[in-house]
Amino acid sequence: MNEIPPGGPPTAPRGTVTRRAIERITAMIGEGLLEPGQRLPTERDLAAQLGISRSSMREAIRALTVMGVVEARHGSGIYVTQLRAGDLLETFGVVAGLSRGPRLVELLEVRRVLESTAAALAAARITPEQLAAVEGHLAAMNATEDPEEILAHDLAFHREIASAAGNETMAAIVDGLSSRTFRARVRREYQEEGAFARTRREHAAIHRALAARDPEAARAAAAAHVGEVEQWLRAQVGP
Repeated sequence: MNEIPPGGPPTAPRGTVTRRAIERITAMIGEGLLEPGQRLPTERDLAAQLGISRSSMREAIRALTVMGVVEARHGSGIYVTQLRAGDLLETFGVVAGLSRGPRLVELLEVRRVLESTAAALAAARITPEQLAAVEGHLAAMNATEDPEEILAHDLAFHREIASAAGNETMAAIVDGLSSRTFRARVRREYQEEGAFARTRREHAAIHRALAARDPEAARAAAAAHVGEVEQWLRAQVGP
């Protein structure tokens, strides 16, 4: 027979308790018990409600703050954020920026799928103003040989297209995958293969498809653009 150790039954590790607290709070938000912009109960009351220690609750709140789910307002308390996709997925860009090797290849594969879909949606939804902005970034890329300038307009080019797709969540994920750190790491090495000349042609093909309001052509052009980098990186990483 198992004996209860002195001091009572064993308690769950703090990390486990904190994780459960995070799950309970996010469930309350998901169920509408806590709405965007609403103030949370005090740390003491919430800890008592969930049956955990205040220290575990404090860790849970800290983690949810980093995740962008809640925010501290000085002198006012802790509030649920507006739960915008860009805020909630901000840490995704950190993951993309730190990834390397096979994981970087995986992220490029995801980026190819999402960017091609975003381009197809943008071809059907893009406004004349958004199309002009895309064209402006393409012209700026063609007008310089400075890698940093090319990179900046490359990033803005894709952000404009993702925004034109009209899906905030998709745009946030694409932005994370196309973060400056992630893109710079790939381009810095891929540049040895003459990537800047190639990328200008690929961006021009995407722009033509958008201007023609041709979703399938835009999808194919965007997939080919990211696919070139993905294929090159796969060869560098090896099997």
